Formats: sequence, C-alpha cells, structure tokens
Amino acid sequence: MASGLVALLDDVAGIAKVAAASIDDVGAAAGKAGAKAVGVVVDDTAVTPGYAMGFTPDRELPIVMRIAVGSLRNKLLFLLPGALLLSAFAAWAVTPLLMLGGAYLCFEATEKIIEAISGHDEADEPEELALSAKDLENLKVAGAIRTDFILSAEIMAIALADVADRPIGVQAGALLLVGILITAAVYGVVGLIVKMDDIGLHMARGKSRGGRALGRGLVKGMPVVMSWLTVIGTAAMLWVGGGIIVHGLEHFRLTPIPVWVEGAAHWAGQVPAIGPVTGWLTFAVGSAIVGSVIGAIIAGVLHLAPKRKAAAH
Repeated sequence: MASGLVALLDDVAGIAKVAAASIDDVGAAAGKAGAKAVGVVVDDTAVTPGYAMGFTPDRELPIVMRIAVGSLRNKLLFLLPGALLLSAFAAWAVTPLLMLGGAYLCFEATEKIIEAISGHDEADEPEELALSAKDLENLKVAGAIRTDFILSAEIMAIALADVADRPIGVQAGALLLVGILITAAVYGVVGLIVKMDDIGLHMARGKSRGGRALGRGLVKGMPVVMSWLTVIGTAAMLWVGGGIIVHGLEHFRLTPIPVWVEGAAHWAGQVPAIGPVTGWLTFAVGSAIVGSVIGAIIAGVLHLAPKRKAAAH
C-alpha cells in the first residue's frame, strides 16, 4: 500500500513537472510572439480611440468595451482556430497571408495620408450625420471591429509564425495567451485615453492647486495627444506592413529590396553605444518607405479603376 502510494505520488509529481514545463513553454512562446507583434499593437492602440470620440462621456467606455469584446471574439472564435488549421494543414500559406495583410495595412495608411492631405473627413459624410446616436454608435463599433479583425489577424499571424515549430498544444496556448493579454492591454490603454479629458476635468475642479493645473493641462493636451496618436498609428501601419512585406520577400528570396533594407539596418546598427536603436530605426524607415510605395500603388489602382470604368461609359 505504501509503495503504491509512493508510486502514485511520483506519477503526480512527474505530471506536475510536465505541466509546469508546458506552461513555461507557452509563456515563453507567448512572450516572444507578442514582442514580434508590438508594432501592430501600437497601431491598434492608436487607431481605436477615434471610434469612441465624439460621443457623450457616459457612452465612451461602453463603446470601448463593445469593441474589446468584438476584438476578443475575432481572436478566439475565428482567428485562433484558423491559425491552428493553417499551421496543421497549410503552413506554407502563413507568409503569403501575412504579406497580404501587410499590404492592406500599407493601403490603409496611404488612405489616411490622402484624406489628411485632401482635407476629406469620413466622419462628415451626410449619411452618417443623418443617423441617430444609437445607430451611429452601432456603425462606429461595427467599423472598429472590422478594422480590428485585420489588425488582430496580423497579430495572430505574426505570433503563429514565431511558434510554428512548436507542438500544436504550445501553439494554441501561446496564441490564446497573446490574444487575451494583448486585447486587455490595448483596450485598457484605449479606455484610459478616451477618458483622460474627463479625468483632467475632474482634477481641474479639485482643491489642490497642482492637481488643478495638471487637470487643465490634460484637458488642453488631449486634442494634441489624439493628433499624435493618429500620426503614430499611420506610421506604425506603414513600417509594420512594409516590414512584413520585406520579411516575406526575404523568405521567398526575392531581392534586392530585402538586401537593401537589411543592409542599411546592419550598417546603422554598428554605431557605437546606440547601434541597436539606430539599426531598428533604419529598418523601420526602410520598411515604411517600402510600405508607402506598396500602399500608393494599391490606392492608385483602386482610385483610378472606377474613374476609367465611368469614363468608358
């Protein structure tokens, strides 16, 4: 009896060690994969607050929560199973799909630049102005969730590419962890951003002189912050999308673009003391240039095609 109990305890201890090792593997894989997706996370965090702006303060956080739930649904119900199926049956398709997603990010960024230059604002469309507050909220939330689907797909694909050589259980655990943690982090920050002006207004009415000054600064500074978030989000789209395309071209040995970008980054990375920073910045700028060219080509084709069709008629 005693020996049987000892054997059972040994088995339990062995299972616990295997489980702990698996958890460590999942955590390490998730951390590494999440780090690779940081550029898309920056873009997601920068883009989303705009969907909750312009509504009454009592609707801002509920809107962010609705988008967060939609984002989590995108990742866990659609993208996670799809990623695992790709890994199991069509691993060759991961890189081409990543490149297509990267091209879409480049196109979206180019569209934002075109809108900024032309002064055209989609929020001023007559059909939107005619909607009730509830219908407009539903429209904005649906648009945000659609945009999030593309960004979430990029996050999950980048994460998958980094754990593709791991067992399927580790892949599933890592992608699940990445999906949940990134969604919580992104929409936690988004919620803080959209309520920052209300926080500042509350502080501006407080008793502390320093608190009132800080509150007024937050209220006055939020429009500037939102403008900069738009710029950062657009830049992130270009360098992330362009970087994905550069890595894809390198994967398929389609030179010379990857050689130029990687070569410039390697040369800049040799600067003493700040080499890692200058190398990363150089690669980001080179990727953004590639992304700008790709985005301009796609935007040009999509904008010119309807005009040619109309001219033909």
